[in-house]
Amino acid sequence: MSYETTRAPTAVILTAGIGSRLAPFTDDCAKTLLSVGGSLILERMIRNCLSCGISQFVLVLGHRADQIKQFVDKTFRGIRVTYVTNDRYRETNTGYSLMLASTAIGVGEFIKFDADVVFDVKILRDLIDKAVPNVLCIDRNIALEDEEVKVVTDDAMQVLEIGKAVDPKAAMGESIGIEKISAKTAPALFAELAQMMEGPGHLQDYYEAAYERLLAKGTVFHALDITGLNWTEIDTPSDLDSANAMFESPVKTVSRGQQRALNEGATPRQATSV
Repeated sequence: MSYETTRAPTAVILTAGIGSRLAPFTDDCAKTLLSVGGSLILERMIRNCLSCGISQFVLVLGHRADQIKQFVDKTFRGIRVTYVTNDRYRETNTGYSLMLASTAIGVGEFIKFDADVVFDVKILRDLIDKAVPNVLCIDRNIALEDEEVKVVTDDAMQVLEIGKAVDPKAAMGESIGIEKISAKTAPALFAELAQMMEGPGHLQDYYEAAYERLLAKGTVFHALDITGLNWTEIDTPSDLDSANAMFESPVKTVSRGQQRALNEGATPRQATSV
């Protein structure tokens, strides 16, 4: 039976982190509200979602929660946003934040975003169009070290291993922090996260740890190769410089139809013989 979805997925954006490595830029500003190419990071993410037909959002807040909420409410008045607050953001990590989003997401497919990733909208379009459940966006053109979340796949792009501890030599590439989770898998994912967070030793776990556990139990994840498309994670001032060099213009909301017209207009027409 082919994989089908009947509605646009919900966008789940994890924005609770402090961003201490970006100081002094984050001394008075939430990390996701820093500017890249004339648009704020979070604005780029939300506008890319709107361009892909996603209009329902869950934002997990923590550090500078009021600042983020005020920005979204003022800038995007026509979208449906549910705010979830991680009051323990200083002692927890992304696994705990994602667990808190469970009730707000409800029953349905969702796409999870790390709030510090800037990306070409084509990545999101390709992810939504990928006709399989549970998909991780993977870049092969990355120098893999300890910090990267590494992914091993088979020849059919089915994920075999994921995590920071994966052997870089065995890995296909890096998971960029954008994933599609099916409605069927979501309850199992949240149950896994809840079980993990019962032990204080797991409060600092990343959500990928839950993906690893689901893989071990037989849940199938797939990889989407986005190598060659523009994206970057922003953790440090040098990352911010790189992002501004990569994304030089403000983001715009562009529908699929508008994008097709732009692509056709940019494609040189073949000369016809007379």
